[in-house]
Amino acid sequence: MSTEPATSEAPGALLSLFYLFVFLALVFMVAAAGGAITATSVDGWYQTLQKPPLNPEPWVFPIVWNLLYFMMAIAAWLVWRSAGSFDKAGFALALFGGQLSLNLAWSIVFFGLQSPWLGVADIIMLDAAIAGTIMAFLAHSRLAALLLVPYLAWTLFATYLTIAIAVINS
Repeated sequence: MSTEPATSEAPGALLSLFYLFVFLALVFMVAAAGGAITATSVDGWYQTLQKPPLNPEPWVFPIVWNLLYFMMAIAAWLVWRSAGSFDKAGFALALFGGQLSLNLAWSIVFFGLQSPWLGVADIIMLDAAIAGTIMAFLAHSRLAALLLVPYLAWTLFATYLTIAIAVINS
């Protein structure tokens, strides 16, 4: 038995596949932009900062983030597909877009502007936006909501890292 709500206007297979690629492209374009901004400071300024306990090795971040971005795109696609249209999924997908913007903004303020304290402000808003997105996705697809839970967990861990870096290096 499916846990997905039934829709009367399920999109066709080709349209569904097209939008799967659209969601993947959108999310990974944001990921690439954030990565490009991060790369400007990760080997310089970031290396000069004192890090808190539990700070992962640098190679962990791209592995985890790529998996999370993939799961985010699949979750958004599931919501669109379950709703059957952007009109019906508009609020949930708008929240998704908002949290994705805050995700990119964190790279801009933390690494681009080299401002841990602005990073703290952004990531706290991001935590709330992800939680809100999970709740909105739950109304359309339980699986979509569950796919965002690891993202929230990792972002809460990143919140600890961001706050600790800001405090330690003040």
